[in-house]
Amino acid sequence: MMIIMICVGSSCCLKGAYELVELFKAAVASYGLDDEVTLAGNFCTGNCNRVGVTIQIDDKTFTGVTPAGFEVFFKENVLAPLGKL
Repeated sequence: MMIIMICVGSSCCLKGAYELVELFKAAVASYGLDDEVTLAGNFCTGNCNRVGVTIQIDDKTFTGVTPAGFEVFFKENVLAPLGKL
């Protein structure tokens, strides 16, 4: 089970966290990953970035994730590790 935690702290909210939550929910559903991926929100992890949102996938932390870069991020960091490409 892959766990994806999206920061919903105030700084990340201003940079598109809620839009990313919706994009993740839609992508997980469209790829039929409901049994393989758990989506969760978390508050500030102290990895604030000027550009985008902080996302943790299992034990990896990614900073600067934006809605504009979501598709590539999802393919590289969710689909590829799950062997769904």
